[in-house]
Amino acid sequence: MLKNYMEYIVDNLLQKTLNEYPFICTCSMCKTDIKAIALNNLKPMYVATADGESYLKANSLDRQFLSDVVAEIAKAIEIVSSKPRHDL
Repeated sequence: MLKNYMEYIVDNLLQKTLNEYPFICTCSMCKTDIKAIALNNLKPMYVATADGESYLKANSLDRQFLSDVVAEIAKAIEIVSSKPRHDL
């Protein structure tokens, strides 16, 4: 099992962050673009074992860490909302 735990964190914070932007598109294409941009600007956190995942879960509860992830999601929201890949 190899996975990027950062993807899980972004998934968990994405909808909550989108709720702070009520006037932007939240279609699946825009959400995917937001997630991709945010993940490209965040350090990946790969895990290969359940123990590694448990360790990252504990460390990802840090307030500064979560604030940094939300900030990157917010930047991605601004980028996608200013240039969506579809007509509004």
